[in-house]
Amino acid sequence: MSILSAPAPVVAPDLVPFLGHDLQGDYDAAQVVILPIPYEATTTYRQGCQQGPEAILLASHQVEIYDDELDREIGEEIAIYTHGAIADTRRQPVPDTTMLEVTRNTVSKLIADGKFVVALGGEHSITGPIVEAYHQVSPEPFTVIQIDAHGDLRHEYEGSIYNHACVMRRVVDLGLPTVQIGIRSVCKEEAELIKAKHLPIIWARDIANQPDWMERVFANITTKKVFLTIDLDGIDPTLIPGVGTPEPGGLTWFGLLNMLRRLFNDYEVIGSDIMELAPIVDSVVSQFTAAKLLYKLVGYQAVAKGW
Repeated sequence: MSILSAPAPVVAPDLVPFLGHDLQGDYDAAQVVILPIPYEATTTYRQGCQQGPEAILLASHQVEIYDDELDREIGEEIAIYTHGAIADTRRQPVPDTTMLEVTRNTVSKLIADGKFVVALGGEHSITGPIVEAYHQVSPEPFTVIQIDAHGDLRHEYEGSIYNHACVMRRVVDLGLPTVQIGIRSVCKEEAELIKAKHLPIIWARDIANQPDWMERVFANITTKKVFLTIDLDGIDPTLIPGVGTPEPGGLTWFGLLNMLRRLFNDYEVIGSDIMELAPIVDSVVSQFTAAKLLYKLVGYQAVAKGW
């Protein structure tokens, strides 16, 4: 039986459902599917992002179900299903070709079933096949919105074009428009590509110094549909220190939420991911903040869709 025709797997024994067992929705009824992808193969500094999905899911049990901003208990009001882990390198190595195929096929199945997917990584290279899955089925163009400290625009890194430092280059190669937000670290190759292709970048220094930075974000979105990828190192590391390559600066919590709520309100967010949480021993701030962010994404989508 192929992945595309197989029923959705049950939750893996070591991956508890988002928000807890009591709020695990039925797959068929679920509007939202959380997809854990604990894959790590090319991280180059601080490692551990394969532990990220489980840490986020566990931390989500401490998130208050009532959202004071939305004045709703989204977790009680809509069906959210936590999928079994795929491309799991915690047990054994997973070749990049396998990760690419299983991720692309799994996301394609979820799209075909009408689910809003939020993938949890794992390293950022995972975003490539997720975007490919949407690109293969979308009759309309969409923009990839990237929140990140790094450009991730290298053609290859350490001998691989599927390195986590190359993921947005693979997206650009697909011909999709992009808007990169919070960037504060690129190499010369990436800087030259940005100039040559006139890629829209909202630099972290712009966010700090230009009050109209958010208007520039939306002015550069040229499609009605968007895919949102969040590398957690795009957020200020004082809020989320548990990432592989932290960079000084970055988005503040409420600045990020203000932008995201407007994004969900004004555009059709077709899917999303949260990548590169690398938990810190004896600290829960990073995974709790990531779990809270995940809940906000689900809430903003619920409001936008009228669920």
